[in-house]
Amino acid sequence: MSTATEAEQLPSDSKNNNNRNNARLVWVLVLVLIAGLLASAYWWMFKRHRVATDNAYVAAENAIISSRVPGSIERILVANDDFVSAGRPLLVLDAGDYLVELERRRAVLAQIEAELQVSATTLQFLDARTAAQLDAAEAAVNKATERRAEAEHQLEQLQQQRLAALADLNHARKDADRYRNLFQDGAGSEQQRDRAGTALKKAAAGVEGFDAQSEAARSGVAAIEQDIAQTRAQQDAARSERLRIEIERGRQRSLQAKVAEAQAEVKTAELNVAYCTITAPIAGYVTQKRAQLGERVQPGQALLALVPLQDVYVEANFKETQLDRVRIGQPAEIRSDIYPDRKFHGTVVGIRAGTGAAFSLLPPENATGNWIKVVQRVPMKIRFDHPLDVNYPLRVGLSLEVTINTEDQSGPRLRAESAAAGNAGANADAIAAGGPGVDPS
Repeated sequence: MSTATEAEQLPSDSKNNNNRNNARLVWVLVLVLIAGLLASAYWWMFKRHRVATDNAYVAAENAIISSRVPGSIERILVANDDFVSAGRPLLVLDAGDYLVELERRRAVLAQIEAELQVSATTLQFLDARTAAQLDAAEAAVNKATERRAEAEHQLEQLQQQRLAALADLNHARKDADRYRNLFQDGAGSEQQRDRAGTALKKAAAGVEGFDAQSEAARSGVAAIEQDIAQTRAQQDAARSERLRIEIERGRQRSLQAKVAEAQAEVKTAELNVAYCTITAPIAGYVTQKRAQLGERVQPGQALLALVPLQDVYVEANFKETQLDRVRIGQPAEIRSDIYPDRKFHGTVVGIRAGTGAAFSLLPPENATGNWIKVVQRVPMKIRFDHPLDVNYPLRVGLSLEVTINTEDQSGPRLRAESAAAGNAGANADAIAAGGPGVDPS
């Protein structure tokens, strides 16, 4: 009896166990379905418009400090981890040689300026002297020309008077011949003959007198001609002397150019002296100080670095497959490994024009036969929205996790030309054209 009863109970227990297992499976499936729905809802609401990466680091526009002139380090005014403001002296080089060179350049400049002053005085003297000589020569020429005109007029008058005297001589000669013939014929008196002879001699003497005066007048004209020739020669000499003024002006222009060159050399020497004091171009913290007292440094040799921790930014390397919806201006959430409980906020301000591998020291050679496709990463610059708390500084190189909200698609993928770059280009064009340039403000 008992055996039969137990045989009847076995199928019933098995059936109950199956029912309980099925119920558990249903509940598991329901829970899985609910979890999937919740996860999908969470992704849809919070993760659908976000891309993230942990390949991100703190970066800054560091300043590598080097000398612009060779020299020996005389003083070091900072140490590693010091904060310095912009313009503060960092190191001082021995400026003795540069000070001597500056004094030499100033002496050369003073000498050339003195020569220029002498040239200016000489030019003024030559201008006054040659102008006076030229005026005197021109006045002498004009006066001699007037004297020649008067002498020629007097000679012309003498010629006319000689012609009249010559006519009188001819008339007196005829009268003398006639009275001599009459006296010989007995028709005239001896007195008439003598009077006619005397008149003839007087007329001949008058003609000779006019001849002598004419000859003297001709000699005077010839002398005046010589005076005119001499004064014209003096005038030409004065004009040629004026050419020395042009020569002196050319020498003066040459000296002015030398003065400008010497002034530039003095300015260069002053700059070299000023370069012996190396100042901070930006505000930041001193790092990587390698300079030692007495060390001989060369231009371009790295002496130390300045890190502007007050102006750091984020450089995040996103996969190329994540950039489809990324735009400039989108907000970003930043977490750091050093402060895991703090959250920072920033904005995408730039997307690099190439992948990190494209600008690496040894870029990949993709034309080989054993090429393997690798997802590339593109650097992205993210600026913090607010100044960082000094109690939680982010140092250059720290690891970060960055999440970008890509919901807002209104921003561009590429940055537009900045106003500073446009002004710089216009300034370069204006200077090349000989203009004054463009005010960057």
